[in-house]
Amino acid sequence: MASKDTKALRDDAPRLKSQQQSVSVDATPLDAQVIQEYDNGHDKYTGRGTREDPFVVDWDDHDSENPFNWTKGRRWLITIQLALGTWTVSFCSSSYTGGLASMMQELHMSREVAILGVSLYVLGFGIGPLVFAPASELYGRRIVFLSTYSVFTLMHLGGALGHNTATMLSTRFLAGIFGSSPLTNASGVLSDMWTPKDRALVSSIYATAPFMGPVLGPIVSGWIAETRLGWRFNFWLMLIFSAVSLLFGFIATPETFAPVLLRRRAKKLTESTENRLHYLSQYDLKQHSSFLEVLRINLRRPFVFLLSEPIVLLLSIYISIVYAILYAFFAAFPIVFQQIRGFSSGQGGLAFLGVGLGVALGTALAPLQNKLYREAMRNSPTGRAPPEARLYLPMMGAIVCPAGLFWFAWTSLPPIHWIVPILAGIPFGIGVAQIMTGLTQYLMDCYTIYCASAIASTVILRSILAAIFPLISPAMYKNLGVHWASSVFAFLSVLCMPMPFLFFKYGPWIRSKSNFAQNQQHPGTVQSPSPEETLHEKSEGTKDALEKV
Repeated sequence: MASKDTKALRDDAPRLKSQQQSVSVDATPLDAQVIQEYDNGHDKYTGRGTREDPFVVDWDDHDSENPFNWTKGRRWLITIQLALGTWTVSFCSSSYTGGLASMMQELHMSREVAILGVSLYVLGFGIGPLVFAPASELYGRRIVFLSTYSVFTLMHLGGALGHNTATMLSTRFLAGIFGSSPLTNASGVLSDMWTPKDRALVSSIYATAPFMGPVLGPIVSGWIAETRLGWRFNFWLMLIFSAVSLLFGFIATPETFAPVLLRRRAKKLTESTENRLHYLSQYDLKQHSSFLEVLRINLRRPFVFLLSEPIVLLLSIYISIVYAILYAFFAAFPIVFQQIRGFSSGQGGLAFLGVGLGVALGTALAPLQNKLYREAMRNSPTGRAPPEARLYLPMMGAIVCPAGLFWFAWTSLPPIHWIVPILAGIPFGIGVAQIMTGLTQYLMDCYTIYCASAIASTVILRSILAAIFPLISPAMYKNLGVHWASSVFAFLSVLCMPMPFLFFKYGPWIRSKSNFAQNQQHPGTVQSPSPEETLHEKSEGTKDALEKV
């Protein structure tokens, strides 16, 4: 701890500096050290270096530690790791279903109880973000991901080794909770290191993972369950995939959250002067709330977004319905293809190939969306495209998604050939990819530094619906019949179809009323945040909005 004399010298460094420049005398060693330290801070940062007026630490020009200035290869490696981690979590959600029949027989479970393994897992996706999304904004992305993913990896042992229903379902629920971290935090990492103009292709590739994983899960697990390896090997496969993703995360993914990085830099600079001078991150400059107050605000924020942000609420509903329909098919496809058409478990899994192909095609159209986005940038007076420029492909997806659902609904039964309803999965998969990818990008552009909480809001709602739909699907298909049960999903998609078109037209006006979203400053432009946008720029508006809810 610095002595009183040292503190006085530190606080008086500007005067010492002035005297040294005006008179030709030698300073004492301590005086010279304080003056040198003051010069180093004053030349780079604003402030006086005192407790009351610390040096404000910000990114330097072309700062190598700023994630936006990392090499493109490094950023792509991190993006691939995030996509792999997210894909693994989503793959584990559905690969459970491949050996459902054998598991039911061995553990003496009814079909309704067995399907709970899917519903509880997906429900965990909605609980985890309540803590993990705000925790990432308080402590950083890396530590939250690594700690939660480690627990997620171990939870698969419950299915691989468990011998009763309670163990199976409880570990599935916990796996869903701890596996939810990359579903929300990964979007924050992308916004930490990719500028909006480069984010279209990156986000498209990443956003494919949450729904490509569920499509591939039944295909792989269905065939494994038919081999001598048995249904338990599906859980060992989940463990292997999760361990690989976790190891990849330890090696490839550093901390990317600017407030955490600058806070560490400020602490390091302060310690380097033995506390003679004080440095503070620009993100912490106006943060006077206690830890518990900050935690309370961050925990409430996803619910605040759902209650007070029309953009988040409506798009969360749309994303949730599309996502839930995808999970409803895990109960509907076995009815249509295995019970009615007599497919085996492995063959029934192959029925998802149509949806998988559609997802791949929808993702392949990402360069078209990127081209339209760049054109919007060129046409903008500020050179920045509005978030609404992300909605071109979602508008297309809003049309083809219900078309594919109606196609499937009315071609599912014999004597129509089995390939016809499988092909219906192609337009549905295209719509799923375009809707979820484009709307995720739109939320990221609208809410920037709050995007982890905004995405968490969508994950919470979609997880609830995705947990419910597989449970009610068997009863729907039994009571309504295959045609009308599938048509119910199509009608829900039709109800949501106008949303991308409405936000494309009225999005700027809606954002202008928000305390969180980036507001439009001129028709056709958006004031997108710089990589150095600070949390305290919105702190007052955040607190006011939270108090009103």
